[in-house]
Amino acid sequence: DKPLKDEYDVVIIGSGPGGGTLAHALKDTGKSILLVERGDFLPQEPDNWNSRVVLEKQKYANSEEWVAADGTSYQPNMYYYVGGMTKLYAGTLFRFRQEDFQESRHQDGISPVWPVQYDEFEPYYTQAEQLYFVHGKEGEDPTEPSRSVAFPYPPAPLVPELEEFKKRMSKVGLHPFAVPQGLALFAGGRCLYCGYCDSHPCQVLAKGDPELCCIRPAMRKPEVTLLTKAKAVKLLTDPSGSNVVAVEIEREGQTYKIQAGTFVVSGGAVNTPVLLLRSANEHHPNGLGNSSGLVGANYMRHVSTVVLAQNPAGVKLPQNHFWKTIGFNDYYLNGTSDWPYPLGTVQVTGNYHESMPIFLPDSLDSSEEKREELAAQMLPLFLLSEDLPRSNNRVTLTSDGRISVAYQANNVNSHKKFIEVVIDKLKQADYGLITYKTFLDVKQGGGYHHCGTARFGNDPATSVLDRYCKVHDLENLYIVDACFFPSAPALNPVLTIVANALRVGDYLKCKI
Repeated sequence: DKPLKDEYDVVIIGSGPGGGTLAHALKDTGKSILLVERGDFLPQEPDNWNSRVVLEKQKYANSEEWVAADGTSYQPNMYYYVGGMTKLYAGTLFRFRQEDFQESRHQDGISPVWPVQYDEFEPYYTQAEQLYFVHGKEGEDPTEPSRSVAFPYPPAPLVPELEEFKKRMSKVGLHPFAVPQGLALFAGGRCLYCGYCDSHPCQVLAKGDPELCCIRPAMRKPEVTLLTKAKAVKLLTDPSGSNVVAVEIEREGQTYKIQAGTFVVSGGAVNTPVLLLRSANEHHPNGLGNSSGLVGANYMRHVSTVVLAQNPAGVKLPQNHFWKTIGFNDYYLNGTSDWPYPLGTVQVTGNYHESMPIFLPDSLDSSEEKREELAAQMLPLFLLSEDLPRSNNRVTLTSDGRISVAYQANNVNSHKKFIEVVIDKLKQADYGLITYKTFLDVKQGGGYHHCGTARFGNDPATSVLDRYCKVHDLENLYIVDACFFPSAPALNPVLTIVANALRVGDYLKCKI
């Protein structure tokens, strides 16, 4: 409980994988750091592992409503907590592939080149894997990028049902591999290897997330202060408009103005551009950093599908152990002989337990009891395809100041082909009833893996940030979250956000 001061050396807004990791990266500089979080600590309680409460009732979704392009409001199932959205993520921590940093052609257009290539990220991926307890195994995934060192921990163990899945997928010509997972699954760690990692909070605080890995260790430093339940509403600039001098914060009915020498915004791909747009002034009439008109533009999220495949034995699968350990990327880079475009990644999801019947189609007209019985026999798979940047997919503000997200999915035909290919392989492997549910509408939970709304680049006319994620238009404002992505590679993005925060942290150590 450190007292709040009027001025700090560095203010970081947002405690997700970008902001939380950056606070950790700067904790030994001796500089005073304020980490501002809109939410509070997510409580560790029995409901953390109640799928009906977490998934169906969305107990922990505590964001405001968003407005869709048609003017209707909806709850996007977003989470404001210390650690950000990772409090309910699956702990899946992939490196992007070397090809992901380069230009690639998709059926629906071009995925652009990044201004920084894989080789510059590689040492920070290594640090990120060590920091976030990543378990994995090199040499199994044909798309894996080069590595300077092995994974810090061995792959998470496979349960018998997934050993069987791995064998069957191998027999039909695929290359299953150990999905890299961040878990405190080691001597002295608290991971119970339970069935509630994916889309649930961790009741024992054993998931590799920013709260456990970065924020709690950083808070032990006297120079680092965490301010919870504090909403940043506006950034204020000096009279020249070239520097941010203060952030206006609302907390428990009071308004504070906190000054700093350096400001970092890490509110996520929706709330970060919203803060910049709300901070418009006479020098920045369209919002801070928006001389290019790209703040909020190129909003991306993955095109995704849950596929359920009935296990060949037609028996109930165990509900109480860890599932997200197997994936395959055979169609990630090259597609198929009749579809020469990248398709995406396949990963076994965490077990959704009693909520899995919601993924069964309505056409399976049977009693609730029968639906639950059938769902318990299903192996759940998660398919992700790349979303391409589109300027009209955009985060803006309504006339009354509400968050508006206009989004239309793209690369959809490739995703449909992907579903077809995966289902064909499951049939070849003798899985029974196969069904799926695709998420294309932005209102369907708000989407997965939001990114891209303040892309980095070398040209201020076509990007918001420079190569070190400093806003082109201001001298002391940085953005360190998924906003900086120029593209949305079809892999889970958290490790790249973490690696970039470490990279930017090294740069800032010489600046602050």
